[in-house]
Amino acid sequence: MVGNRDHRPPLPPLGGGRSSSSISLAAPTSWASTTSVSASGKRIQREMTEFNLDPPSDCSAGPKGDNLYHWFATIFGPSGTPYEGGIFFLDIIFPSDYPFNPPKVVFKTRIYHCNVDSTGNVSLDILKDNWSPALTIAKVLIAVKSIFANPNPYDPNAPGVAHLYLADRAKHDEIAAEWTLRFAK
Repeated sequence: MVGNRDHRPPLPPLGGGRSSSSISLAAPTSWASTTSVSASGKRIQREMTEFNLDPPSDCSAGPKGDNLYHWFATIFGPSGTPYEGGIFFLDIIFPSDYPFNPPKVVFKTRIYHCNVDSTGNVSLDILKDNWSPALTIAKVLIAVKSIFANPNPYDPNAPGVAHLYLADRAKHDEIAAEWTLRFAK
């Protein structure tokens, strides 16, 4: 009989009790990665909003196209450095487990600097061993900007540049200024 309600399967009991039909209400484990990506995406969106409200001086950054995990940034070379007047472009790639792991920061503009290798990779302690989830992209850009005035020749990505910096600072600064004129203007 079509309208007879007595032939429906029993509903599982309420209150977390078990039924003999072994229905699992737990979320599948494959959802975990979606949840963490969503959490990292929310964190990146929040940082973007905060960055836009109060950007660090001489810096700009934001998503490249519609990819929230790939940003494009600009840093203006600070005055009083060989990088003064230069405009330096960077790519920032956020890992899917951000902020638990640091973003990858790569200079797209060529720069003569002991902490930046020939492919643009930055050697900066907070992007490696000293990363903390409390750091934000604004703080990362401030730290990157600080190496313009305060390079660390003792943790170089370009050992030859670091050697020149330590041996002949005037010559180093001359070459860095030439590269800034050539590649960052």
